[in-house]
Amino acid sequence: PELSEEPPAEMVKMTKSKTFQAYLPNCHRTYSCIHCRAHLANHDELISKASGFHFSLSFPSPRVNVGCGPAEERVLLTGLHAVADIYCENCKTTLGWKYEHAFESSQKYKEGKFIIELAHMIKDNGWE
Repeated sequence: PELSEEPPAEMVKMTKSKTFQAYLPNCHRTYSCIHCRAHLANHDELISKASGFHFSLSFPSPRVNVGCGPAEERVLLTGLHAVADIYCENCKTTLGWKYEHAFESSQKYKEGKFIIELAHMIKDNGWE
């Protein structure tokens, strides 16, 4: 019998292609998605740690692996805001939100900031 160059069908393994993950370059103390460990933000860019209804961290902008949905108006603890859900690009888990617009002048400083809930992140790379 002739040898076939193709393996029998039962030996061929089908694999899903892995979603590309970007990594923060040469950083220590990063925050990663707790569900898939994709890097999200560098600790050095942390603006504040809030402990209201949700425990969360505020960043000027996550650097990698974060997508943003459409903005919608929501009444939050600090008033009416236009916010967009943010999610992990790798596993699609909703991580928090981005403040697109604040309707009250005292809340304008939040515009453009990202809130990532602590329940969706883990500390990586050099925390002691």
